[in-house]
Amino acid sequence: MSAIAHQEVSGAATLPPAEALDEVLRHASPAEVIAAALKIIGRERLALVSSFGTESAALLKVMADVDPAIPVVFLDTGWLFQETLDYRDTLTRQLGLTDVRSIKPLEETLSREDPDRELWFNDPDACCRIRKVEPLARALKPFAAWINGRKRFQGGARAAIPVVEQDGARLKFNPFANVSREEIEAIYKSANLPPHPLVKSGFLSVGCMPCTSRSEADEDARAGRWRGRAKTECGIHTTQTSTPE
Repeated sequence: MSAIAHQEVSGAATLPPAEALDEVLRHASPAEVIAAALKIIGRERLALVSSFGTESAALLKVMADVDPAIPVVFLDTGWLFQETLDYRDTLTRQLGLTDVRSIKPLEETLSREDPDRELWFNDPDACCRIRKVEPLARALKPFAAWINGRKRFQGGARAAIPVVEQDGARLKFNPFANVSREEIEAIYKSANLPPHPLVKSGFLSVGCMPCTSRSEADEDARAGRWRGRAKTECGIHTTQTSTPE
């Protein structure tokens, strides 16, 4: 690995270019990507964002093997399945994660913009904005870079994601960009990771209750998200979490 992947920095102003890091890490294993991010950024400036969804345990396991104290940001939207909240607690204990931060939308924002809890139906983009996009931007303020679990095989806007990309002033690491579904299943099996409780009920991808439905085995993994709408992303991966400096 090039020397750039071993360059330790103390703040966003001295981060190496995303393109240069992607060139170095594009063929690295997920563990190597996370280890490089940790070395370059430092634990206090690096966060992993997880939905604790149907494939989340694999990335969390790889991260825990590198450093279980890396901060994990979990967006508790107020619309999550109880099974997801329970799964968060189960994985936190099993993997020995020591810094899981559950971030909620601001009550004043909910009272002002979604007093009747119907925004998910009338304007799902606005609902995602106040319950996920804005809380994530707030949660990431102390961090210079973040890790997420998107994979190219999920298709759509994710089909061509790089391993490292620019997110405004931050770096964004996608250590599972290159992995296959079979490789994820192998991580679950080798580490004896519990599946998300809703998988057995036919949920291939799990988000908020009102906007998540079961999927058929031959459908895209995210077909059950916002079914019947053109919407395919909540917004946290299609809008910048910070402004370029």
